[in-house]
Order: sequence, then C-alpha cells, then structure tokens
Amino acid sequence: MTKAKQKWSADVTEHSDAMDLEDHIFKSDDPREIAASLKHSAERSHRRKAEPYQSAMSMLTFYINRAGDNLSQKERKVLEQAKQELRKAFGRDEE
Repeated sequence: MTKAKQKWSADVTEHSDAMDLEDHIFKSDDPREIAASLKHSAERSHRRKAEPYQSAMSMLTFYINRAGDNLSQKERKVLEQAKQELRKAFGRDEE
C-alpha cells in the first residue's frame, strides 16, 4: 500500500471540506476544550453540508473510528467525554 493511501484519514481530518479544525485539537486532554473547538469550527464554517452539531459530531466520531487501536484508553476516554461535552454545548444533552 502506498503511503498516500495509508494516510487518507489524516488528510481528511486535516483538510476536510466540512470544517477547518484547530491544529492538534484531538490531542487535547480536556474534553470541554475539544468540544468548544469543534463547535466553534462547525459554526463558523461555510463549507459544511450539514448543521453545525452534526458536522462537529461527525468529525469527532470520524477521528475516533479512524484512530482505532492507536488510541490509548486515556485518549479514547477523553474523546468519548468530548462527545458528551459537545452534546451539552449544542443543548442536546438529553440524547
């Protein structure tokens, strides 16, 4: 497999047509910071195709799924907590 094909998911995360993301946001150890950054990015993006909440949640879920086994338990826990924080930030914490 070529290097380009192995790294397609990183390219999507960094250069998504849906949103411009803050550099290294998924490496933060603060779920609220991750959620706030994703919310801000989704709301200010004019290129996204869905509503801001859906775009932000999709990007977070995409990152978690693509990182797969390369995430430590701590990183996965922070990112899963970021999902809850994102729901709260958009007023959807009942879901």
